[in-house]
Amino acid sequence: MDSSPTFVIVGAGLAGAKAAQTLREEGFAGRVILLGEEPERPYERPPLSKGLLLGSTPRRDVYVHDAGWYEANDVDLRTATRVTGIDREAHQVVLADGERLGYDKLLLAAGSTPRRLDVPGADLDGVLYLRTLADSDRIAEAVTDQAHLVVIGAGWIGLEIAAAARRHGAAVTVVETAELPLQRVLGDEVARVFADLHRDHGVTFHFGVGVRQLRGTGRVSSVLLTDGTELAADTVVVGVGIQPNVQLAEAAGLKVDNGIVTDARLLTSDPHIHAAGDVANALHPLLHRHIRVEHWANALNGGPAAARSMLGQQVEYTRLPYFFSDQYDLGMEYSGWVAPDGYDQVVFRGDPAVVHGRAPEFLAFWVSEGRVLAGMNANVWDVTDQIQALVRAGHAGRAVDLARLADPGVPLGDLLR
Repeated sequence: MDSSPTFVIVGAGLAGAKAAQTLREEGFAGRVILLGEEPERPYERPPLSKGLLLGSTPRRDVYVHDAGWYEANDVDLRTATRVTGIDREAHQVVLADGERLGYDKLLLAAGSTPRRLDVPGADLDGVLYLRTLADSDRIAEAVTDQAHLVVIGAGWIGLEIAAAARRHGAAVTVVETAELPLQRVLGDEVARVFADLHRDHGVTFHFGVGVRQLRGTGRVSSVLLTDGTELAADTVVVGVGIQPNVQLAEAAGLKVDNGIVTDARLLTSDPHIHAAGDVANALHPLLHRHIRVEHWANALNGGPAAARSMLGQQVEYTRLPYFFSDQYDLGMEYSGWVAPDGYDQVVFRGDPAVVHGRAPEFLAFWVSEGRVLAGMNANVWDVTDQIQALVRAGHAGRAVDLARLADPGVPLGDLLR
């Protein structure tokens, strides 16, 4: 009888795939079972709203590993497989077909699901969401020249889809309940940059309104807003946020609060179960609070950290939240974490103004009492390490000279000397 340990990973996305890879790289010789609901092998999601939608990224490039990697590394990858329960007492996961798989350690990396629009007509054809490869394919087919696209939600996904659709020649209207795009994430000062950029590329915004109804016969043909405006639409893409897939954890009695609650080791309230990626609300040692991060880098780095923790290594997951976006000719990276009301000013290095549709080059720093809590570089490259050093110092309580912070002539590395 085989007595080697079995590690089961629920969720065959980036976090789960990188966890499986790390287990093998760290010398784990036991059984690794990777379970995913989608029919595809693990892939990365950023291209779905960026390069894949634009047509600049070949489909083969979105996958985490080559097709033969899983067999070659003795990883039992099971796609199109749904987990319906966790029996913590028996140390088993239950599959939809009734099969039970025993585990010594379990990693929950099941990701998240787009929030659904709850209005009349939301079930019409042509109302799309973006989460999977198949979703990206459907949107790409719809956002052709002369199409009329309405995007509901001016978050990262909504704006990236809007930019890709404009590149394909579609007419694009974005509806947002806030007064600016990305307002809650970036604040007014930087949010205006994105509003100006999209307007200069022909996007129409409707701010401060919601959706009352989607209209059409069989297929959506218009969007009725709460202020009475009616927008023509061939296709509607909804991007109003995501919900962590915590159903399994809740049913199993794990601690859940805006995600599966973990400590800094990514260990849940059960000593045999870890969580990583979108679904984990993890204690961050530097920030001294639990945070749930929905971005690519958290899956990329959180999966390996969880794997090492499962192996009993001394792990503290201290990566700063990081994300990136590409919209038209603007490429940006953001590092750090700050609450919407947690800063007293934004310090710019460079001019953030959009001029004749051309994206600016600048840095922005969210500052509280002289401490840098987050930073963003827009069309300025190879500064992420320096920005993250400033952010780490800021969250540790160290202030910097704000005049020097704003001065492009002062190297970022000199601010902490």
